[in-house]
Amino acid sequence: MLSIEQYNLEFIWPWSSLFLILPIFMRTLLPRDNYVMALRVPFFKRITDLPKSDILDKKNFKNLFISLFIWSFFVIAGMRPQWVGEPTDLPLTGRSLMLAVDLSGSMKEKDMELNGKSVNRLEVVKNVLRTFITRRSGDRLGLILFGSQAYLQTPLTFDIKTLLQMLEESELGLAGERTAIGDSIGLAIKKMKNLSSEEKVLILLTDGQNTAGEVSPEDAASVAAKTGLKIYTIGVGADEGWIRTFFGKQKFNPSAELDESMLKSLSKKTGGKYFRARNTEELEQIYSMINKIERVEKEKKIIRPRKSLYMWPLGFGMLSIVLWLTIFHIKNTNLFNFK
Repeated sequence: MLSIEQYNLEFIWPWSSLFLILPIFMRTLLPRDNYVMALRVPFFKRITDLPKSDILDKKNFKNLFISLFIWSFFVIAGMRPQWVGEPTDLPLTGRSLMLAVDLSGSMKEKDMELNGKSVNRLEVVKNVLRTFITRRSGDRLGLILFGSQAYLQTPLTFDIKTLLQMLEESELGLAGERTAIGDSIGLAIKKMKNLSSEEKVLILLTDGQNTAGEVSPEDAASVAAKTGLKIYTIGVGADEGWIRTFFGKQKFNPSAELDESMLKSLSKKTGGKYFRARNTEELEQIYSMINKIERVEKEKKIIRPRKSLYMWPLGFGMLSIVLWLTIFHIKNTNLFNFK
């Protein structure tokens, strides 16, 4: 690789410059065909009267020079020029975080507030997750949505923008009305099985208990523990709410179906933690805590952005050929025009 640091220019294949002498080699070393074809023309006298040697020598030299000039553009393109930007530090945390979000019917419950307005649980989760995701620069993040079944909405990626868009597109009931917690853990294990145990984490958020799926949460957690997948579980939903009845307002527990003992068992078995989010503020604090716990800084990498420039000399070369052939055609037309 040839580098011209003063101009931030690099050539990936500098050895391609050897092809610059190829036209000269072809002209001087290869044998020429001595066979000459004859053609009868009525203006032969005019052609023979032209100063032959001088015109032919100048024409040959001019054609050779133009050929080398055009050929040089293609050679430069073949050298793969690149414009190299200034060095930039790329911080890495070395984590791969899979987010599993419950979309079952119970997430429709409007027992939490956001900006003073009563909203359903999913809207609160989305709002808090946006901040969490944007803070995880340098990590790979993925998104699993689960209800009656578990779906991989976004595979592990550094593309935070796409992940946020896919999160926004998630809707209640998209994966069914019931809750397949075990299947969501199993799907996370499958998608992260080739990663080292030090870097893979599953953050599972639900408001209920396992009511669907082919794999029990306990069995899935056992496999997760063996593969080194750490699971953080979050139980979301308020502890109390009010409902209008014939006898007036009556107090009830909107999170009565939340299986906290099961969620605690899942986290403990895999070396994670269980958190309880009764409102928006608690959920924000939980994700802030997870963000601090799981952030493991690694040595920074220095990168230099690169931009390919080969298309410019290649384009100039093609344009030069077109101009040369156009000019040559015009001259030949004028030469034989005797009107």
